[in-house]
Amino acid sequence: MEYFHQLIIDNVSRFIDLTEIEKQKYISLLTKVSIKRKAFLMQAGDIAKYEYFITKGCLKVYTLDENGAPHISMFAVEDYWTGDMASFITKEPSSYFIKATEDSELLGISRTNYELLFQEIPKFERFYRILYQRSLISYIRRSNQSISLTAEERYIKFKKKYPHIVNRITQKDLAAYIGITPEFMSKIVTKVNRM
Repeated sequence: MEYFHQLIIDNVSRFIDLTEIEKQKYISLLTKVSIKRKAFLMQAGDIAKYEYFITKGCLKVYTLDENGAPHISMFAVEDYWTGDMASFITKEPSSYFIKATEDSELLGISRTNYELLFQEIPKFERFYRILYQRSLISYIRRSNQSISLTAEERYIKFKKKYPHIVNRITQKDLAAYIGITPEFMSKIVTKVNRM
């Protein structure tokens, strides 16, 4: 089994047990995608045709406000899933952009293969339910933090929770994630690093 296939099998195996035949069937339903740094995986207005698992690289998921300023909702690195679940399921246009911040390698599952997977290996419904539940919990926690914590506290939490990401993204992107200006982000980083 290829290294990148083993990564996704290890991810899935945290939640469901698969036979060797089921592993091979799942792998056969995936599409390998390579994306260069600064390229878009998806843009607002597109209908999400895939859900993606990152085997290498880093991507950012964001929206643009009426002034064109980005608001980053997540960074996705190795062993993370990304996409627009709502657009994927409803077939409605996405409001998100997904852009590579590093050269990246992904495995995608199309809507057709996603449905086929549930028919042929029903236990995958449990896996994706758990994946979506965890995503919802993460979204709720992040929403609560954005209204209850200061920008400095949000940065400290991000740095503690995602030490493997913080040095892979620009300070400007981090500011767009925290919800502040790059200038204010610079002051916070300087202050926290002196602590």
